[in-house]
Amino acid sequence: MELGKKIRSLRKELGKSLEDLAKESGLSIGLLSQIERDITGPSVESLWKIAKALNVSMNYFFDNYEENNPVVRKNERKQLKLPNSNVTYELLSPNLNRKIEFLIVKIEPGQCNKKELIAHEGEECGYVIKGKLKIKWGDKEYILEEGDSIYFDSTVPHRFINIGDEECISIWAMTPPSF
Repeated sequence: MELGKKIRSLRKELGKSLEDLAKESGLSIGLLSQIERDITGPSVESLWKIAKALNVSMNYFFDNYEENNPVVRKNERKQLKLPNSNVTYELLSPNLNRKIEFLIVKIEPGQCNKKELIAHEGEECGYVIKGKLKIKWGDKEYILEEGDSIYFDSTVPHRFINIGDEECISIWAMTPPSF
């Protein structure tokens, strides 16, 4: 199912109008309508706001995994790549119904995972496999290069930016799952 159709289906299932969703998410009715009709894709921030307003985690928008299979084959990873975005999230854990979320995040040069700083419950730990990543965490900034790692409290507003000239690939573990 396409992302917009999945959002519309859940909204209707919950008995919410577009106006209700707009008020609860802080997004415009026009933008939500375009997202639901798959005319435009939501940013990560917009999808997060929609998920919160619909009372689901962002993992709702990933396809379901076989519940009892602990193995994730590299060619079977679930991906979330939003339209008009150069950031790809690949789920390394079998599903998001456990205590830890495990992801590969691929960010093209000059791109970031979100335009604004975002905060959520939990903790995160990241490791840069390739490239150069700036982490904005509260009023601090950290530059991570290949082999560097970071661990922080996710309740402090944060975001990631690829400041290198090549794709940045990093691995992230988050608890509890926030996608």
